[in-house]
Amino acid sequence: MEHHEQPEPLSSAELTAMRHSATNGRLAMTRRSLLRAGGAMAATVGGLGALGACGIPPAGRTDAGRSDDHSKAEKRLSFSNWTEYMDVSEDGKHRPTLERFTRRTGIAVKYTEDINDNDEFFGKIQAQLAAGQDTGRDLIVLTDWMCARMISLGWIQQLDPANLPHAYANLSAQYRDPAWDPGRAHSYVWQGIPALIAYNKKATGGKKVDSISQLLEDPQLKGRVGFLSEMRDSIGLTLLDMGKRPEDVTADDYDAAIARLQKGVDSQQIRRFTGNDYTNDLDKGDLAACVAWAGDIVQLQNDNPDIAYAIPKTGYMTSTDNLMVPNKARHKQNAERLIDYFYEPKAAARLAAYINYACPVDGVREELAKIDKKAADNPLILPDKEMAARSHSFRALTAKENKEFAQKFSDLTGA
Repeated sequence: MEHHEQPEPLSSAELTAMRHSATNGRLAMTRRSLLRAGGAMAATVGGLGALGACGIPPAGRTDAGRSDDHSKAEKRLSFSNWTEYMDVSEDGKHRPTLERFTRRTGIAVKYTEDINDNDEFFGKIQAQLAAGQDTGRDLIVLTDWMCARMISLGWIQQLDPANLPHAYANLSAQYRDPAWDPGRAHSYVWQGIPALIAYNKKATGGKKVDSISQLLEDPQLKGRVGFLSEMRDSIGLTLLDMGKRPEDVTADDYDAAIARLQKGVDSQQIRRFTGNDYTNDLDKGDLAACVAWAGDIVQLQNDNPDIAYAIPKTGYMTSTDNLMVPNKARHKQNAERLIDYFYEPKAAARLAAYINYACPVDGVREELAKIDKKAADNPLILPDKEMAARSHSFRALTAKENKEFAQKFSDLTGA
């Protein structure tokens, strides 16, 4: 019987972080349905990057994920994604961009919004993948740290560049070579998720807030500052402010960043560590300034002219949600054709206009301007070269580092 690696169990700090994130983590509030509902909580979305990403040996044989590709005989594919992460018609009955793909290719897409949380979804498909079985899904979208985990387990198929000409040509430079998937051998970006600084101009008296130092040290902001409960974003931005690169973080760097944030907690400069729930407090002015996700800010600015954002001079953090083909998928080539389709500027523009996340596709501006001029001019949706160059990502951590870092961050936030 073939041996398959199982991920090691999570520590209590990692489980606490995951539960907190499942309740109100990144992505949970930026879906359009929640904004239409006035900010009511819906299905949990997101997940904290505190779980094992690396340090897990690949599972099984290198060819374990291959299976006969039925794409040519079966003109269909099954695509699992997060809720409210695809354009929908006004009456809610059609998905125009997906339907255009089907009309062009003849490939029917079974589109399912069954990813509510990275770890929850991992649990849903883990047993099948570990046993070398088909999950019934040809294409999935997960956040970078979970992608790293699944690739390291050997559960994700390598993509065929011959089927991805637009994706290969149009992927923005800042996303091309993540440490967890060199050269994008197994994944392509669905959307980018920048973490930066947001502030309410009314609450700051018109003062601009544009650095982590200001959040932590400006006496006028005392007790009205928020940091995110997502470790990689809050620690990453703090490291950048200290002149350190999150891509190269050492244990000593991490401890120094924790100590700096602890000082902000002890002095009551920091009001609290938040999940998605910071949006209401920022909107009302209860939080004068905070670490925030770009997708939220784009949406908040539509309704509140006092909401502003700043990209720190030291840089900002970006994570990504990514398209992958799991092992034993029956329709790999069909899935690759769909990935490639979303890297055509017209399709990418339609998606960006609807969901307002950072678009990973170069050459989209002209097409997006035809649909929504304001979105085309918004660097949170289409980062310019200068902004893209200031983007940073947290390096992949070993399983041991994950446990230690998660525990320290849990102690800091009181999670």
